[in-house]
Amino acid sequence: MRLLLDVGDTAVTRQTAEALVRVGTVAAVRLIALAVAEADDHRADWIQTGVQDALVRTDGLPDLAAVCGQLAQDPEATVRRGAAEISVWADDTRR
Repeated sequence: MRLLLDVGDTAVTRQTAEALVRVGTVAAVRLIALAVAEADDHRADWIQTGVQDALVRTDGLPDLAAVCGQLAQDPEATVRRGAAEISVWADDTRR
């Protein structure tokens, strides 16, 4: 979480988000979702850039939409809210 929300280095934020998307597990994407829910607009923009970079640069990634669908059932509202935002970003990348 500290890397995703690093206030001193936006490159760390972007690279961490990108790496977690490439991992693609529910646990990895859940960290992104939590960070998105907590991030200010500036930090959220860099997280979004990292997510979208991973989606456009790499073939064979796990299905991010499916993972976000699983997180839509998470007991924590912040995770559900963050996963919904990530899902929108993934849809934007496919267009």
